[in-house]
Amino acid sequence: QVQLVESGGGLVQAGGSLRLSCAASGRTFSSYAMGWFRQAPGKEREFVAVISRSANRTDYTASVKGRFTISRDNAKNTIDLQMNSLKPEDTAIYYCARGPQFLIWRYSYYSSQTAYDYWGQGTQVTVSS
Repeated sequence: QVQLVESGGGLVQAGGSLRLSCAASGRTFSSYAMGWFRQAPGKEREFVAVISRSANRTDYTASVKGRFTISRDNAKNTIDLQMNSLKPEDTAIYYCARGPQFLIWRYSYYSSQTAYDYWGQGTQVTVSS
């Protein structure tokens, strides 16, 4: 059984920064791509970022490119999401998720929730204006 636990959410003013972390259980963490999604109130869950299992490839949704950075530490079984220049529209519950072992590097694939099989419980990020 895989468990994903997010942390690091909170309340921040617009323009500020937060760093989210996701701790994963299991000895095969490094074998899987990982992703971050978010869900704002009244909206569907959306893709934020993805990182390959070796961390040599990353991608982001357009609205966060240049502001957010995804990273991973396979020795510690963690992935992080560094979020800078936060905007009120970034307010959401942020979820980490486990992707496939062999990620098809096509945006339409890895931006879909169906590419991910395990999810954390989420951490709330609130950006005030």
